[in-house]
Amino acid sequence: QVQLVESGGGLVQPGGSLRLSCAASGIFFNIFAMGWYRQVPGKERDLVATISNGGNTNYADSVKGRFTISRDNARNTVYLQMNSLKPEDTAVYYCNAERLTGAGTLKYWGQGTRVTVSS
Repeated sequence: QVQLVESGGGLVQPGGSLRLSCAASGIFFNIFAMGWYRQVPGKERDLVATISNGGNTNYADSVKGRFTISRDNARNTVYLQMNSLKPEDTAVYYCNAERLTGAGTLKYWGQGTRVTVSS
């Protein structure tokens, strides 16, 4: 059974920092690309950052220079370090694992962790 369990969300003041973690089980973590997405009510889930199994990273323009995605293959965990947080970063953040196969894309999601940026 595949599980992606996020943690680290919470309430933070503008300009503050948070680090999200996502622990994966039930998959061969090393071969999956991992990502963080976020969603606010009434809107689509948007990409925040991704990291390939080789360590290549990609970021949404809105978080470049503020957020850093990383992975620890020994711990089957992906992280999102969020600095200089803004009220518009408020959302539910979801962890994602993806792998292209000959039969299509395997895609898994966590249950989400809420981040609120407010004074």
